[in-house]
Amino acid sequence: MRVAADLCIVPMGVGPSVSPYVREIKAVIEASGLDATMHPNGTNIEGELVDICRLAEACEARLAALGVQRTFFTLIFSTRRDKSQSLADKLAAVS
Repeated sequence: MRVAADLCIVPMGVGPSVSPYVREIKAVIEASGLDATMHPNGTNIEGELVDICRLAEACEARLAALGVQRTFFTLIFSTRRDKSQSLADKLAAVS
């Protein structure tokens, strides 16, 4: 099933700045080959539901490898079965 997703991953217990960890997550997302656009509070991703779930797991595994003991995730999905609609299409519809 093709979905649009908004993924936010927050490593906890690593201090006030999470930028080094976000850079690591960004590299995992870019290596995934999925269509993704980072924004200030997360990343919009388009793709198959199973692939996005695997990506979220890979991001958590990378943080664990860096020693992060606790991670907070939000993952929001949007689907459309009546027609194909990209994130860009959704934005254009309200412009």
